[in-house]
Amino acid sequence: QVQLVESGGGLVQPGGSLRLSCATSGFIFDFYAVGWFRQAPGREREGVACISGTSGGDGSAWYAGPVRGRFTITKDNTNDTVILQMNSLKPEDTAVYYCAADRHWMVVTTTLNSDYWGQGTQVTVSS
Repeated sequence: QVQLVESGGGLVQPGGSLRLSCATSGFIFDFYAVGWFRQAPGREREGVACISGTSGGDGSAWYAGPVRGRFTITKDNTNDTVILQMNSLKPEDTAVYYCAADRHWMVVTTTLNSDYWGQGTQVTVSS
């Protein structure tokens, strides 16, 4: 059974940091691209960052423009976990954050049609 479980969300002040984790199981982690998405109230879900599989890929990362330079995505292949380190957080980063996985990099980075999704974790940036 495939599972993606997000954790690490919470309330943080502007300028602060949070570290989100996406723990995965039930599929061959090395073969999949894994991405983070977010959805703010009243807005469409959008891609935030993605990291490629390391089998047949090179672990490349992609970032959406609004988060580039502030967020970092990494893979922990020992624990089949993807980390999203978020620094210099802004109120506009407030959203439910989801992780998703698919065999195909382009599916994760350009669509909302990834094969597997987590349930999400709330991030609130407010003073």
